[in-house]
Amino acid sequence: MSVGVQAEAYLRIDQLVKDFGGEGGKGAVHRAVDKVSLDIRQGEIFALLGPSGCGKTSLLRMLGGFDLPTSGRIVLGGQDLTALAPYARPTNMMFQSYALFPHLSVWDNIAFGLRREGLPKAEVQSRVEAMLKLVQLGHLAGRKPHQLSGGQQQRVALARSLAKQPKLLLLDEPLGALDKKLREATQIELVNIIGSVGVTCLMVTHDQEEAMAMAGRIGVMNEGRILQVGSPREIYETPASRFVADFIGNVNLMDGTLEVDQADHVEIACADVRHFVGHGITGHKGMAVSVALRPEKIRISRRPPTEGAELAGLPPAPLNQVKGRVKDMVYLGSDTLYHLQLASGAILRIRQSNTERHPDDTLGWGDEAHAWWSPSAHVVLTQ
Repeated sequence: MSVGVQAEAYLRIDQLVKDFGGEGGKGAVHRAVDKVSLDIRQGEIFALLGPSGCGKTSLLRMLGGFDLPTSGRIVLGGQDLTALAPYARPTNMMFQSYALFPHLSVWDNIAFGLRREGLPKAEVQSRVEAMLKLVQLGHLAGRKPHQLSGGQQQRVALARSLAKQPKLLLLDEPLGALDKKLREATQIELVNIIGSVGVTCLMVTHDQEEAMAMAGRIGVMNEGRILQVGSPREIYETPASRFVADFIGNVNLMDGTLEVDQADHVEIACADVRHFVGHGITGHKGMAVSVALRPEKIRISRRPPTEGAELAGLPPAPLNQVKGRVKDMVYLGSDTLYHLQLASGAILRIRQSNTERHPDDTLGWGDEAHAWWSPSAHVVLTQ
């Protein structure tokens, strides 16, 4: 069964391929989407996450009917959409730019698509009023888009997309036009609105925090393929590959060799540290592996852990412990980021919460420091 495919699928993407170029047998062919199969449940908010050029927007455009696939199928609620034109699909797409009509009021922007469909005046009135209530913009119905804030424009665009009652809502970088603070405030609001309608939603974004805050599941894409599908926690805590681990959040990646291979634990020798991992893996002694260790799972102090109660739960020294010198540090209020330079010259990134206002053990640039972590902190990667 392909990545992300489930029996209860409402939207089924089956072996979808999109090639560009090579017209008339001339020029190189670029494969933007490479045999993607994915199932999405009804009412689910699903995010496609990946770097620019990974194929996520090409996939979204095929779902909306703006591009036809080279091969493969798209089935929504049992209906094959693969060859249908955009206007014939029970889908609607909200673009990053919002594409609001500047000369129309908020009310008329929302009503535009309904009028184009020839709906009776009373039904247009009813749907527009319902959408204005849903996005809490009834008091601004007479305003033009330029008289609204970025967040209000975003809600108008969403209301216009939902007014046609699509079976599938497609969001292209839905919050990309907003500044960081407003984007964070709008994420939960957007999820609540979509959830109250119950529409199935697929969004594409390159913003990891946006995907993790809004989606129930995430598909990480690269080079036209989906590398991993899972909940935000699964993607972050148990990445399936070096690419996923490195792309999602910050991570320390260390290459090493599997030297102890037991059913309940393994030991991995890397350049600066020997890792003790508190579970077995599928592998064999002597194989090359990578260890992924998130910065927030590492403790740092002037003193080694053997001098305090922090030792509880740690394997015997020197496992999961390393000494270095603070090369750089950034105070961020709630957290402090440390760059600890190790003996090999490698940098270990550490993120420590500032739980005390005036800690006794404050570190500074150039200080020698000890770092340590628990046996459950790492992920061992074999690909």
